Amino acid sequence: MTPTVAVIVTQRERFGMTEESLESLLEHTPDAEIIYVDGNSPKRVAKYLRDQAEAGRIRLIRKERFLTPNQARNIGLAAAEAEYVAFVDNDVVYTEGWLDKLVACAEETGADVVAPLTCQGLPAHSEIHHAGGDYAPGGDMAGFFEGDPELGRKFEEVMHGHAEPLAVWQDRLKRQETGMCEFHCALARRKLFDRIGPLDEKLYSTKEHIDFSMSVKSTGGSVWFEPSSVVTYVFPCRARPISVEDWPFFSLRWSNAYGKRSLDHFISKWNLRPNESYVASKQGIYMTRRLQGILIPMMRRVPLIGRKDAWAKKAARMMMAPERLVNAAWVARQDRRPS
Repeated sequence: MTPTVAVIVTQRERFGMTEESLESLLEHTPDAEIIYVDGNSPKRVAKYLRDQAEAGRIRLIRKERFLTPNQARNIGLAAAEAEYVAFVDNDVVYTEGWLDKLVACAEETGADVVAPLTCQGLPAHSEIHHAGGDYAPGGDMAGFFEGDPELGRKFEEVMHGHAEPLAVWQDRLKRQETGMCEFHCALARRKLFDRIGPLDEKLYSTKEHIDFSMSVKSTGGSVWFEPSSVVTYVFPCRARPISVEDWPFFSLRWSNAYGKRSLDHFISKWNLRPNESYVASKQGIYMTRRLQGILIPMMRRVPLIGRKDAWAKKAARMMMAPERLVNAAWVARQDRRPS
């Protein structure tokens, strides 16, 4: 008997890719149940999703507030009754057979979690984002949970093949056990969550995929990489920019406060000893994402300043200090909203 699968779609950082991603999912995933968790998408996107639900193409769960990724995934997980769940973001495009190949890997290896070959950017399926990964120095995954945890665990995040052309890696890719999946796309056994519990909602915006993988590994489970299953995460770019209506959610997802809360909780929870430069780089990435995703595009819209890209970028950097204050106020406002 063919195992049942529920695909749980959640928003990663924006809503502008919703239709393109969902149409790709529907085209390449004909038989699975699709549970779409919509966290306060703009009116245009909300109407599109309602139309798909009314047409029987998806099962829609709408919340009138922004959701963190793990909040949304847990909502979808609670609604799923299939043997497997596939978590996917709303900015992913797919290839034929992507889901069947993940299920086949799980069935043949006994894996609790299976990660596909995740590519990034456009043209799709050409540049690697994640071909499996590790979080233990030197890839010593077996020894990561051994020893005295009171001394702190050394931590090193490695994404295999990241930002390299797929053609260069093609001959090196093989099905194998790996350290971690990514939530751009990951298949998991539904019964796994009876063992590890729901996803950790104290991880607001980052490291939730590594936390999940650690939870699986620390309870005796396994994560596998299946390169024959290929998907692509389409990050914001000139061809697929962040729209103005996406700015509120994007700025919340990549807020300094959400990032710090997530990273502090992650390090404390697992008693990690990451490299100081790693922590500094991760703490700095949130402002960088808002600079690139919001401030620079905003300045490009300003008459005269937007005429030259160098002017727009300089003006955007000058706006970084006041933007931090606005961002902090925006997070505080969301924190006061009832959950």
